[in-house]
Amino acid sequence: MLMRHNYVPHPYSIYTGIFKLPPGNILRVTPNGELRQPAPFWSARAVAEAGAANTLPDDPKPAVETLHQLLLQATRLRMLADVPLGAFLSGGIDSSTVVALMQAQSSRPVRTFSIGFAQKDYNEAPYAAEVARHLGTDHTELYVSPAEAQAIVPRLAEYFDEPFADSSQIPTFLVSALARQHVTVALSGDGGDELFAGYPRYALANQIWRRIRLCPPAGRKVVAAGIRTLSADAWNRFFRAASVFLPESMRRRRPGEQIHRFADVLAENSQQAIYRRIASHWDPPEQVVLDAIEPPTALTDPSRRAALSDFTMQMMFTDLVSYLPDDILTKVDRASMAVSLEARVPLLDHRVVEFGWRLPMSLRIRNGKEKWLLRHVLYKYVPERLVDRPKMGFGVPIGEWLRGPLRDWADSLLAADRLAEQGFFDPVRVETVWDEHVSGKRNWQYLLWDVLMFQSWLQHQESNRPLAPQVLGA
Repeated sequence: MLMRHNYVPHPYSIYTGIFKLPPGNILRVTPNGELRQPAPFWSARAVAEAGAANTLPDDPKPAVETLHQLLLQATRLRMLADVPLGAFLSGGIDSSTVVALMQAQSSRPVRTFSIGFAQKDYNEAPYAAEVARHLGTDHTELYVSPAEAQAIVPRLAEYFDEPFADSSQIPTFLVSALARQHVTVALSGDGGDELFAGYPRYALANQIWRRIRLCPPAGRKVVAAGIRTLSADAWNRFFRAASVFLPESMRRRRPGEQIHRFADVLAENSQQAIYRRIASHWDPPEQVVLDAIEPPTALTDPSRRAALSDFTMQMMFTDLVSYLPDDILTKVDRASMAVSLEARVPLLDHRVVEFGWRLPMSLRIRNGKEKWLLRHVLYKYVPERLVDRPKMGFGVPIGEWLRGPLRDWADSLLAADRLAEQGFFDPVRVETVWDEHVSGKRNWQYLLWDVLMFQSWLQHQESNRPLAPQVLGA
């Protein structure tokens, strides 16, 4: 599971016999210590299905105003605190909306915090600073050196309790540590992508299916095999040579990897299979985990899907019940609590979620703009020019670090004799992926980070918790 998802999804945990309470459930314990079966007090599936069955009309003006009022209320409730309060600000749609609504209801400048990096591709700090200036917040930003960010890596296993391999855990911890120097509670903008169709992979999965569905599966397999006759590195060299003849819009840093990923999905025979492939890391996990048996999860088990006719809504629902609680919210919770900071998430107020699931897709994605309705709430406070830009994410250059300053650390954890002795991973497969990455032939940063976070967690267990429960596996 960890190798597919980069986290251990509920209700499973990394230990045998230990399970996580599913989101929206309550566990009762009797006075004599007896545990009752978990029971739901709120069901995302019921909300999604009821919302889709009672869709609101495609009428932008009242929808924008209703969402605006719901978000004002949700934010106001999360601002109730008898301790210093602030917010994370990346300058993107979600965090900017939360901060704008906070400032609109505050009599003094809201404290806002962002982290910056010298690498331009990973630096959102200038965008956050522009939004902060426009809104008049009391903004604090900290530019972090690669060495300062990398120093966090050996401590991640301790902070996250389980193997957890979303590398944005590093900047999330850093911005939490920055905020905790000034406040005790911070509001976060998480949840907007799952409610308002903000992830680029939604459009990508639909585009791929539209392009390949009319071609027979056998024909697609032939095309995929033809693509793979050239390695990703060979495709990169070809496109570098041809780049002088290509328009700027068609130039990519590593087109070979994108072409190979496209080949991977060509043979899939359904939209669900395409999305599973796009959302997976190691696919299948058995290619790297020895004797692996993958239990069912929201991504792989059809019985866990909601009854939704629109495929984009199906993808959003899958993320709402898996990626959001098990990755995004886990990351924010563990990183913030590691520094004794309380994070609150107003976009996930149950009234906002319930309203969001009644929206027609035309109010989520309109005129090519994702999160259309949420954007228009934000535009009441912030000019479009400050926030309309491609989605960056919140990451660090893990791939470059693994080839450079983190290489010795990774070499030690991925050593073939070590992997063989532990018996979790196929040493040959890991060595192949590691060698391709270090040589620059491929960028396997996400697959390698999955393995490394498990290895780092296992090392932490062995050195600090000799009596830990039996490990279930990767």
